[in-house]
Amino acid sequence: MKKFINEVDNILAESLTGFGAAHAELVKVHLDPNYVVRARKAQNKVVLISGGGSGHEPLHTGYIGHGMLDAACPGHVFTSPSPDQMLAAAEEAHAGRGVLFIVKNYAGDVMNFEMAAEMLPFDNATVLTSDDVAVENSTYTTGRRGVAGTVIVEKVVGSLAETGADLAACKALGDKVNKRTGSMGVALTSCTVPAAGRPTFDIGDTELEMGVGIHGEPGRRREAMRPADAIVADLVGAILEDLKPASNSEALLMINGFAATPLMELYLLYNAAARLLKERGVNVTRSLVGNYTTALDMAGASVTICLLDDEIRQHWDSPVHTPALRWGM
Repeated sequence: MKKFINEVDNILAESLTGFGAAHAELVKVHLDPNYVVRARKAQNKVVLISGGGSGHEPLHTGYIGHGMLDAACPGHVFTSPSPDQMLAAAEEAHAGRGVLFIVKNYAGDVMNFEMAAEMLPFDNATVLTSDDVAVENSTYTTGRRGVAGTVIVEKVVGSLAETGADLAACKALGDKVNKRTGSMGVALTSCTVPAAGRPTFDIGDTELEMGVGIHGEPGRRREAMRPADAIVADLVGAILEDLKPASNSEALLMINGFAATPLMELYLLYNAAARLLKERGVNVTRSLVGNYTTALDMAGASVTICLLDDEIRQHWDSPVHTPALRWGM
């Protein structure tokens, strides 16, 4: 294993410290317990807090700022954050209108956020993201996994919260976006968790894992490598089968890299997916291509489709200013 590491046990603290120094105008990092909040605390609004295991950067800390999250709780690599992290983040970020947790559907994340919610002295609610259409249940989840579609939920609900909307309205919009979003990923290589020092799973040079999870969990099947168009056809087909869009629907198409796939290939995947959607009567009017929900050093990508309506489109387009996502400011 070759990685830029000093001591494995210190990788998260050193990375968070560097992140905070690089984006000091936007975020403030707290260690022990680990959490990140906006450098300038928001006032009189519902605060959005997310989190999960590290290794998926820029999710979630990279999305703290105007128009998205107020705080995020990073656990150790692929490990859920603890309730004390969530409580500390909520207490610092709270702005008088309640707390909305945005939680990816993984057993540890759900359990720990539920524990924090029960102890929180503020009004709170939770949006559970579950956009992965690949598998209904896995070792890590009961029900579908939350993956790259979480970014869309955080952006859209973050925009609504900036308008002064109440907690119930923010939760309702988050649940709506989640239901209108589907994702599916494919891996060409495994990822290597630093503490393990070896690839999470073994995959041959001529194989791919269709429907892989963002921690390297198995997907729908292991199969031989194929041309990109054929791979994208399976991913898009599975998502459309799940979403069942009406004819002439409008969509946001997101091609997300798992960190080790070049942008050249991600744009090639976008081209294939956009062409297929047009053939299926889905109009792609918004797009996002890049590394937004990664899996350490995995080579691979995911396709996410969010069916837009006027409300979702409006809040997607609204200004956002975070370390990893910014426009309109």
